[in-house]
Amino acid sequence: MINHFTWDEFDKSVEYIANKCKSSEFSGVYGVPRGGLCLAVALSHKLKINIISEPTKNSLIVDDVYETGITLNTFKNIEGAMFFVLFSKIKPTWWNTVKISEKREWIVFPWEDTKNFHSDHDEYIIKRGLI
Repeated sequence: MINHFTWDEFDKSVEYIANKCKSSEFSGVYGVPRGGLCLAVALSHKLKINIISEPTKNSLIVDDVYETGITLNTFKNIEGAMFFVLFSKIKPTWWNTVKISEKREWIVFPWEDTKNFHSDHDEYIIKRGLI
């Protein structure tokens, strides 16, 4: 299953996250490279907070997808940090998500090269043993 996530959906997701975070004070917003960078920039503008190059105490840490947890788990113990992803492939426990998606769902983000998403998708399926 392939989901083409649109800029309109992205804007609505940024609004959703900003509303959830409006009463919090952050030291900055950190976007996990590469998937979280667009989201971090948008939230930086929306929440009027700085983008930071490393996650720090009380930061907002964002990424595009939570799948295995390997990426976000490296930041899990940062004191006071809040975590948001656009899509989570499992039910969130210590992080927040805008949407829960199916494990097999492939999400094509509007900033990605749509010419190559089929090969990226095929590689993903092979790596995860989902054939």
